[in-house]
Amino acid sequence: MELLYVLIIGAIAGWLAGQLFRGFGFGLIGNIAVGIVGSFIGFWLLGKLGISFGEGLVGTLVTSIIGAGVLLFIIGLFKRR
Repeated sequence: MELLYVLIIGAIAGWLAGQLFRGFGFGLIGNIAVGIVGSFIGFWLLGKLGISFGEGLVGTLVTSIIGAGVLLFIIGLFKRR
């Protein structure tokens, strides 16, 4: 059940990150996929940095948006070259 929760939050985060980082997006489906991967990156990266936005829906969503934003930024760097 937790994996499904992360996938749904990741999809929402990818869409939101795509809206925030205009120019780095990959369309709706691409941003959702990036959001799902980015949510895992966000939890890993912020965990390594010792940063926590709390548990629950809001904390999970913020962490996922940050991870998706980082991933979109990195992909955008390679995409522009």
